[in-house]
Amino acid sequence: MSTSGITSSLLSQIVGSSSTSNQFATDLNQLAKDLKSGNLTSAQEDYVTLSQDAQDGATSSTATTSASGITTGLLSDIASSSSNSSSFVSELTQMGTDLGNGDLTSAQEDMLSLNSTALNAASSSSSSSATSSTTSAETSAALIRAIVQAMEAGDSSAAGSAMSQLASVSTSSTGATYLQEMSSNLTSSSSSSSSSSSSSISQLLASLNSTSSSSSDSSSILSLLA
Repeated sequence: MSTSGITSSLLSQIVGSSSTSNQFATDLNQLAKDLKSGNLTSAQEDYVTLSQDAQDGATSSTATTSASGITTGLLSDIASSSSNSSSFVSELTQMGTDLGNGDLTSAQEDMLSLNSTALNAASSSSSSSATSSTTSAETSAALIRAIVQAMEAGDSSAAGSAMSQLASVSTSSTGATYLQEMSSNLTSSSSSSSSSSSSSISQLLASLNSTSSSSSDSSSILSLLA
């Protein structure tokens, strides 16, 4: 399997159009979905589709992003930073290599790396400029999905990091403080207490995730933590 052929320059072109960005996000979502389910063959086919659509400038009127958590807004954040864009393209290329080698586990880890880069881009964007309410809602929804996914995977470190980033974009000081405390518990507690914290946090996030199917729900989700 050849690599994606997606460069930082091409990524900028993709996010420059809402329709091509929608298609790219949808393709990435399908790839993430099949990787999560462990379907190597479908994931390999998804990667080829993603690469081809990106180079052909394929378009879509809407974007499906529920599995990857990477929205068109986050893609824009990634492309606006040379370092994040470079990391994203490199990780996407590595995924192509791992899928080509039939290495499902490494490809799944590559997907987590892509999500991490997206979250870092969102965090940088939110701290450097005032975000619009729509972008803020998309970022919050993506962060919540990332936390849930990390908790399901048993990755307390990633969950804690995403939780800290969610606290940084929360408009509620009470909610932000609560999130930051939970983040600290996940990243610095001992193994025994961390297990207890993970259980309670997982239950909380499960209830939050049930209401986060669309980016417009993010404000209400954060208000629950206030």
